[in-house]
Amino acid sequence: MRVSRADHDAPPPPPDAFEAALRLLTGRPHSELELRRKLVRRRCPPEDIDRAVARVRGLGYLDDAAFARALAAQRSRTRGPALIAAELAAKGVDRQAVHEAVGGVERADLLEAARRLADRAAQGGADRRLITARLLRRGYPADVVREVVTALS
Repeated sequence: MRVSRADHDAPPPPPDAFEAALRLLTGRPHSELELRRKLVRRRCPPEDIDRAVARVRGLGYLDDAAFARALAAQRSRTRGPALIAAELAAKGVDRQAVHEAVGGVERADLLEAARRLADRAAQGGADRRLITARLLRRGYPADVVREVVTALS
């Protein structure tokens, strides 16, 4: 059988949306918006995406609130709540879930993470002004930054 040039140049069919969603979610957790965007990029039809998202959500594999809590816990080692909240919002997580996830980070953990970053910067020769600016850029609240910078020896 001879394959015509037109048949050869035709794009491959889109992947099964549910199988693609499962593959993506086994790699790492995703927000619903992230998952939808990735399925669109893979050229899955919109109605298949809707069914796949509903199915993985129903199976418990897709949960924006759990995703937000996990990301906040992970990112809180190097970032403050403002930066974490912005990242979650960019990933399509709703405000209430963002607020709960960021609110779940303990103040003591924020202080410890900010202290580690400040100590590292101070060892590198940064002065208090630069350390303050760096911590604020990382999303730490002003009161946490003030406490950490004041405690620097």
